[in-house]
Amino acid sequence: SSSLIYTLQLALGHGARRLHVSAAFSAKAKVSMSRFEPASYINYEKMQSNVDIVRKRLNRPLTLSEKIVYGHLDDPHNQDIDRGRTYLRLRPDRVAMQDATAQMAMLQFISSGLPKVAVPSTIHCDHLIEAQTGGPKDLARAKEVNQEVYNFLASAGAKYGVGFWKPGSGIIHQIILENYAYPGVMLIGTDSHTPNGGGLGGICIGVGGADAVDVMAGIPWELKCPKVIGVKLTGRLSGWTSPKDVILKVAGILTVKGGTGAIVEYHGPGVDSISCTGMATICNMGAEIGATTSVFPYNSRMKSYLEKTGRGEIAAVADEFADLLVPDQGCEYDEVIELNLDELKPHINGPFTPDLAHPVSEIGAVAKKSGWPLEVKVGLIGSCTNSSYEDMGRAASLAKQALDKGLKCKAQFTVTPGSEQIRATIERDGYSKILSDVGGVVLANACGPCIGQWDRRDVKKGEKNTIVTSFNRNFTARNDANPATHAFVTSPEIVTALAIAGTLNFNPETDYLTASNGEKFKLLPPDGDELPAKDFDPGQDTYQHPPADGTSLKVDVSPQSNRLQLLEPFDKWNGHDLEDLQVLIKVKGKCTTDHISAAGPWLKFRGHLDNISNNMLIGAVNIENDAVNKIKNQLTGEYAGVPDVARHYKANGLSWVVVGDDNYGEGSSREHAALEPRHLGGRVIIVKSFARIHETNLKKQGLLPLTFTNPSDYDKIRPDDKISIRGLKNFTPGTPLTAVVKHSDGSKDTMELNHTFNETQIQWFQAGSALNRMKELQH
Repeated sequence: SSSLIYTLQLALGHGARRLHVSAAFSAKAKVSMSRFEPASYINYEKMQSNVDIVRKRLNRPLTLSEKIVYGHLDDPHNQDIDRGRTYLRLRPDRVAMQDATAQMAMLQFISSGLPKVAVPSTIHCDHLIEAQTGGPKDLARAKEVNQEVYNFLASAGAKYGVGFWKPGSGIIHQIILENYAYPGVMLIGTDSHTPNGGGLGGICIGVGGADAVDVMAGIPWELKCPKVIGVKLTGRLSGWTSPKDVILKVAGILTVKGGTGAIVEYHGPGVDSISCTGMATICNMGAEIGATTSVFPYNSRMKSYLEKTGRGEIAAVADEFADLLVPDQGCEYDEVIELNLDELKPHINGPFTPDLAHPVSEIGAVAKKSGWPLEVKVGLIGSCTNSSYEDMGRAASLAKQALDKGLKCKAQFTVTPGSEQIRATIERDGYSKILSDVGGVVLANACGPCIGQWDRRDVKKGEKNTIVTSFNRNFTARNDANPATHAFVTSPEIVTALAIAGTLNFNPETDYLTASNGEKFKLLPPDGDELPAKDFDPGQDTYQHPPADGTSLKVDVSPQSNRLQLLEPFDKWNGHDLEDLQVLIKVKGKCTTDHISAAGPWLKFRGHLDNISNNMLIGAVNIENDAVNKIKNQLTGEYAGVPDVARHYKANGLSWVVVGDDNYGEGSSREHAALEPRHLGGRVIIVKSFARIHETNLKKQGLLPLTFTNPSDYDKIRPDDKISIRGLKNFTPGTPLTAVVKHSDGSKDTMELNHTFNETQIQWFQAGSALNRMKELQH
């Protein structure tokens, strides 16, 4: 086989797949298919060549993460490689965008003036469907309410060569796993949970829309060379313990920022006890520890999943290149965590942050002590993290035990299938009926309550209550816009058990339920098939392939629209230091992208920058008064909402600065959290530390994300200060800038501010944005 020419031109798409192979490969099976994506090149030979070049240069064994990342280098011979320090120029294989972020990404691509995307790209309609009554009705209403946006995305996709997955097709990450991810792929997606694809051995990274535009434009994509955290798994998963418990435990160890700047690479003998979709669950929630992405080595579980989803040919070629798709013997990690799966217990994390980890056996006592409501009001299973066939089967096995004893859920119970394929298959195989019979409402194949698309009616806003979900995030007010909702994340199995029991104070491993006839019984551990015995049922066809030539097609955006707005270029840097910037708000404590640009009801404005800017920082806590969305307008002396004050400053020619705390901008990849401050007159964000994606997004839009060299300098800044940023005329990588802080009493403080800009990123700042710089280079 070594004489074969391993250049695989692989058309990846919905349904069956077609392989184009060189003459040397013609003996291998060819599969016909009716619909497929623009050819995506699975070129393991090129990847192997890059890896060989880099391994020789570095003269050491490589981790799996390094093999895939360095295997996609633009220039492996000359690229400066130093984990945690240098910026890599990479050539990802493909791009995926969900509909809430795709609007701004496609608006930016349109304004770039390019005729067609340079790499295979897809749009996935999953974020704009609100959960109200159940799947079919909610989907029909979403199509009506969002018609303008869906038409824009479908027509822009057709014109610029982007595949379009219609509303109802499923959640972006499940669709990618079923169709586009494969071992060794490098994929970027405009959603922070893109790392889900690491469950199929790919390096899949969440980015902002401007990064996606770079890749779609054929420009090398920049990523700071990631460190690699190794998680060694020993033992085997069994009983009540699930793949979700691995990441719940790791989140408790590493915290919400412990993975920042690193790829988490799972390895060790315990890996083989986890299903492919279980590995995807673990990688998906790796976003909650700030990791660049997470990945598992290629193994038989991935091969089975590829075969079951119609991609056996990819598995066959991956087998040929298996050494490329696992870490080298003797490779070194920057940090190693060891987990014995034999000893791992079921976990539940929360409330209000996904890294507050508790064993399920202890949560009742902790909740009592902490004053958290014990009654579980709603149990919600599904989401991009946990909506696989296996997840639904294991939950259904518990529901069936309850039904057999005459019980239904005491809590409300919702079920979100991850894709149309999962929905159709669990309906065919009887899981949906069991979950409905126990009290479940099957929602649309979409994000729904996980991202706040939930018209919740059972509690009033401000009413303390507890919900338990199999989602990935549980920030304050994220799911239902109620800041008093205590949300806990756990496995679908534990959600189902707690929904049946109706209380947090229930450990299914030891505690008894009471059957309808009065007898006491214990739930047996959950059980479910990893993959369906029959093939997956694809359900309805929901994919629109772009035409071969879309140049004659029109993409209309009405100037009267309140949902969509064409972008105007941001102003260029004027060549001078930034003088007397007004502090808009000094933020206290946790400030996620949900605080900076809330989702939920605001999602409908994601394609209209001016309208969505009315939610800028309305969730952030003002240190001056501990209030949200109430800051002092220093020009008028009146208190008003953050966006209102920012607009007033902008109208009066006063640029401003935000001051923030640690891990500022953690959470979602939404670039609106960077676009809005820029649009409303912001120039600088100064914090103790940033989350990775948000820091990059700020740079892309021409803002200056800066960090205190001395974190205690945060305490010196007052809410009514004016700040000047000095040193911009000599702005260079690695050289700090200086802030002169003028207080209202006439005194001053001078402080040093660090930045992580490289040469290219400094050019973005000088041009006013990365998009402006791209246009400059075209002329």
